[in-house]
Amino acid sequence: MGDAAQHYDLVVLGAGSGRVVLGPDLAHLRAAVVDHGPYGGTCLNRGCIPSKMFLHVARAAAGVPDLARLGVDARVERVRWDDIRDRVFGRIDPNAAAGPAEVRSAGVDAYVGTARFVAPGRLVIEEGYGVTEVTAERVVLATGARPVVPDVVANSGVPFVTSDDVMRLPALPERLLVIGGGVIGVEMATLFCGMGVRVTVVDSVEALVPTLGADIARRFTDMARTRWALHLGAEVTAVEQGRDGIHLRLDDGTALTGDALLVATGRRPNSDGFGLETIGVDIDPDSGRVLVDDFGRTSADGVWALGDVCTERQLKHLANDQARTLRHNLLTPDDLKPFRTKAIPSAIFSQPELAQVGYLLEEAQKEGHDAVAYTQRLSDTAYGWALEDTTSVCTVVAERSTGVVLGAQLMAPNASSLIQPLTDACARGLPAREIATTQMWIHPAATELIENALLGVADAAEGDSSHGDL
Repeated sequence: MGDAAQHYDLVVLGAGSGRVVLGPDLAHLRAAVVDHGPYGGTCLNRGCIPSKMFLHVARAAAGVPDLARLGVDARVERVRWDDIRDRVFGRIDPNAAAGPAEVRSAGVDAYVGTARFVAPGRLVIEEGYGVTEVTAERVVLATGARPVVPDVVANSGVPFVTSDDVMRLPALPERLLVIGGGVIGVEMATLFCGMGVRVTVVDSVEALVPTLGADIARRFTDMARTRWALHLGAEVTAVEQGRDGIHLRLDDGTALTGDALLVATGRRPNSDGFGLETIGVDIDPDSGRVLVDDFGRTSADGVWALGDVCTERQLKHLANDQARTLRHNLLTPDDLKPFRTKAIPSAIFSQPELAQVGYLLEEAQKEGHDAVAYTQRLSDTAYGWALEDTTSVCTVVAERSTGVVLGAQLMAPNASSLIQPLTDACARGLPAREIATTQMWIHPAATELIENALLGVADAAEGDSSHGDL
């Protein structure tokens, strides 16, 4: 360690969404990014991006058997896992490897290593070749989160994978056991099932995707049962390695066997190991989240946080939005903007996709809204009828007195895109009928699902029950 510490105006810990903070309008600051790598964070390297690349292939393969019903005879001869994996990471890995050089090309110092506070405004950075001490006027924590592994698995000695490495498996297993039926569990079950793997999902919940409301949770769970072996309302009590594979025992006595085990039981913020206790950063003891105020400030002066390390909803687009807000706040400390808390959309890239924004009906009512909801089936639109769709639905929640959209939930192909006009409505407080009638909707198209759901909830809000609630 040198005698004189390097001094920075701003140090960002985390090279995922943290890099978004360092826009051109902060170029006048001497800044640094620290990440043990690979640069790009979870989303680029082991999350959003590679999973969607794999899911694109899985959906194509999974759709082949349905072609016979449409009059096309085809079959999947073989899934070349090595080729798929290597193509995906052949694009991802060079991008990540170039991260530090890209940061430096923008005039920002890039460290590939770990950092910890040793005093307020003073950090020690450990890289492979040595240790550097730096001081900083301001520090942004953008350190993300990591998979949680239950003790029953961690203490078993049985090999397992998480979202960090499941897409880098050396070979495609014949049977995949998945502990956890949340976003990651559902997406990975969709991915591997689409590639011909026999998937078993275990979760303590009684229905998958409960955050989308009881109706869509029931519909999706019923569909999932036709594709995966589901053991819901169950806990794993033992994990063992046998000659014929990995064995799970459930609390109801059920025994399961697979060739690979995926643990998808949630993610915990990376708030430990950075010396935050040394400088007085408050951390929620249960969740591990760094506590921030409305503007992203922690309890330690000059230390800010964004993304999964401080946010209950771990979403890349939310982290990016918070990074842009922090950039503004760092530039204009006398005109602080709060983090966005309203109309935050999310999606699960399952088959079909799931998406939601704003309130469920029961949530809206619990918050004191006089709310109503209407559910529209895609099959009752021209486009849905033409495609013989039997599963897609959209539920819209609105205020009874004004018709203002309060929330929406979707289960449909491309739900992650279809949710956008409903997100706009929630964000701007627009009445359902206004959204439906002040623009023209292409016919026939999937967006008619949204149009008719809006018209249906507008009628319900106005007391017209002629549409009914499907």
